[in-house]
Amino acid sequence: MNAPVVGQPGGTAGLRRLHWNPWVDCPGGAAKGTDVSQVTSTVRGPRASLLDTETPTGDQQAEVIVVGAGPAGSATATFLARYGVDVVLLDKARFPRDKICGDGLTPRSVRMLARLGIDTSPEAGWHHLKGLRVYGGRVGQLDMEWPVLKDFPNYGLVCPRIVLDDLLAGNAVEAGAKLYTGVRVTEPVIDATGHVKGVKDATGRVWSAPVVVAADGNSARLAVNAGRSHDTRAPMGVAVRAYYESPKHDMEWIESWLELRDGTDLLPGYGWAFPTGAGTVNVGLGMLNSSAAFGNTDYRELQRRWLASTPPEWGFTEVNRVTEIRGAALPMCLNRQPLYADGLLLVGDAAGMISPFNGEGIDYAMEAGQYAATAIVDAKSRGFGTSGAELALNNYGVVVKEAWGSHYRLGKAFVKLIGNPRIMHLCVHYGLSNRRLMILVNKLLANLTDRHDGDVYDKIINSLEKLAPSG
Repeated sequence: MNAPVVGQPGGTAGLRRLHWNPWVDCPGGAAKGTDVSQVTSTVRGPRASLLDTETPTGDQQAEVIVVGAGPAGSATATFLARYGVDVVLLDKARFPRDKICGDGLTPRSVRMLARLGIDTSPEAGWHHLKGLRVYGGRVGQLDMEWPVLKDFPNYGLVCPRIVLDDLLAGNAVEAGAKLYTGVRVTEPVIDATGHVKGVKDATGRVWSAPVVVAADGNSARLAVNAGRSHDTRAPMGVAVRAYYESPKHDMEWIESWLELRDGTDLLPGYGWAFPTGAGTVNVGLGMLNSSAAFGNTDYRELQRRWLASTPPEWGFTEVNRVTEIRGAALPMCLNRQPLYADGLLLVGDAAGMISPFNGEGIDYAMEAGQYAATAIVDAKSRGFGTSGAELALNNYGVVVKEAWGSHYRLGKAFVKLIGNPRIMHLCVHYGLSNRRLMILVNKLLANLTDRHDGDVYDKIINSLEKLAPSG
């Protein structure tokens, strides 16, 4: 697969291989020298790590600067490049690099990968997952296949972030974006009127553009430096995860635990096991700030205690753990706003776009990238800096809230509800035995419904969301 060399937007040069890369050249090969050096993948596609990443000298200028080459930033850059916008994509790390994540991709994420031009077929090395397996309550185990819908595919995926982010950044370069890695952005460049006109990196180099996209993750440094504070009332989560060699690596389900136990003792939080299809399973746990244990728990030790009580044949043991147990914060429900103001646009975790229902953020990050690119190209057509362009850019926030605002508002109520241990126990103990109820819950939590002419479950969920305000 050919790709332009980094720094040459829309170039026709062939993919420049700097070294043998086992992620691409050897199915199941590992990226050496990283925290996830024993985590393997068979996924094929473009790779940012295979491209020449020479950083230019002196100040630089473009139409759009995107800071952060995770799913949000790379998706934004890909769509912008396809629209013919001169876009520069910056990341502080060099690929391949790891990010703390569960790695699960529901059908909502799969749809966005397709729109980005990523081949997710088994022939391209992807391990397809047919649904969700839930543990808890009187049922013990409940398997639910992904719904068959007009709006979404009916399969999920798992892809380690060390692979996914490398793939998406390489895909952005193929589309025509200019990618520069090893560039640590330190602050926005703000003019006398308070408008963001670019960013400055750790070397003092200035990257100028009429629009800057902050896709720099949950630290949201650009947004913070520009005066965007987060809403302390919004839900917040924390999650830890590690990879384990396990015979469950090729199972057809992503697994979720609604209750965690250390023998007979009930532990706080929820858990997951997501199979990579290539020898390892991403196993982790999360907790919401509505829990009394939030902030007062050793999450790594909690994971060890929980997994010590799982069946030994699963392999979720310290002996089989191949990476450190690492954690990250989960900002939720659009907790940092405005999504656009004064030349700075927020996407992904920088804007708190993680769902409070299931902790998923990759799908919303990529969707936001498409919404952002549409707003920016509309602004370009009216002339950056004009009142018409500002109207188009401000419409980005309107579109995002129309798409997910009501869903997130319901999610806030959900978080408060399950924060009560008694209510959560009742829901798990009695709810899992009602299959029809669980079909509804599965669709609601994953935000998977047909918006038009759906089944009765879709109509119930869509009606609930209509009753919830989107703002």
